[in-house]
Amino acid sequence: MLERGGVTPKRRRGRGSLSNRSGRFEPLYRLETDDGWESLGELEALSTRVQEEPARKIITRNQSPDIGFDRSINAYRGCEHGCVYCYARPTHAYMGLSPGLDFETRLFAKTNAAQALERELAEAKYTPETIALGTNTDPYQPIERRYRITRRILSVLDRVSHPVAIVTKSALILRDLDILSSMAERGLVKVALSVTTLDRKLARAMEPRAPTAEKRLAALEALSQAGIPTAVMVAPVIPALNDAEIETILARASAAGVSEAGFVALRLPLEISDLFGEWLEENYPDRAAKVMSLMRSMRGGKNYDAEWGARMRGQGPYAWQIARRFELAAKRLHLNERTYKLRTDLFEPPILKGQQMRLF
Repeated sequence: MLERGGVTPKRRRGRGSLSNRSGRFEPLYRLETDDGWESLGELEALSTRVQEEPARKIITRNQSPDIGFDRSINAYRGCEHGCVYCYARPTHAYMGLSPGLDFETRLFAKTNAAQALERELAEAKYTPETIALGTNTDPYQPIERRYRITRRILSVLDRVSHPVAIVTKSALILRDLDILSSMAERGLVKVALSVTTLDRKLARAMEPRAPTAEKRLAALEALSQAGIPTAVMVAPVIPALNDAEIETILARASAAGVSEAGFVALRLPLEISDLFGEWLEENYPDRAAKVMSLMRSMRGGKNYDAEWGARMRGQGPYAWQIARRFELAAKRLHLNERTYKLRTDLFEPPILKGQQMRLF
């Protein structure tokens, strides 16, 4: 039986998206269609393919007024975790690929990221500020075990004493505890793990290849015990799906030793709106209409509102209720009483081969 854009359940097993609909820049809509001879049944399950791509520049700059950093590094394009809600999915359309299943199966690895980073940090006009890792795709997604690009990036930042903030949903970050501990001793690193839900059934359907919430909470505890400043992100908060878990997630994270917390309301820009909508209808048909109705109540009657500030939290009574619940729970658990400002004064620009040392 064909379902959701011609991709059979067997082929997409273990993936988040249900379809592989064409991106917004494609002139034609492509759809796998059975020719009557059950030819689609002969197709193999979707596998992960990785293309290595050299990066000319690795630090991405932004001027967004509603986020706390102006530069970031993303070592990978696409993410094998397969989170159906991922706001980065539309970026795959720029590659001529689908924000659906292509986003989680056709990945790109910037294998020279560490070398490119060294070159940029060595530029005479470079001024250090915190670099964020994990702002678009997860720096510790499964292929990081093989490519180790994130570890090499951290090695560079550790060597030159440059501050870094990491966001991930993977316990693989514990592999780099040696580097992170060294940087934490100098006030150069903080780590946030996102915990979307404690419901294993919901997690398997919504973020199929991401580590369980229990593993993430255990990672937060190990990082905290190692003296690394940690935070939990309750993200994304989805009305009538996981919003009832806000207080429980914060309590579990507080018990694990985190000192800071934040939340982000579900964002459905561009292709994600349709991808998430069809996922809802497939997995939670009994509440799909309610979820989307509440979402629109938070977005001015639309599925998404890109207005600065509002895009992260939403607006209206339901958005206010979520924010207030989060605020009260965080206050009760003594979270966010202290924020960690990373140091920039220790930065020592790298000296490239053949480059003259700076006098000052």
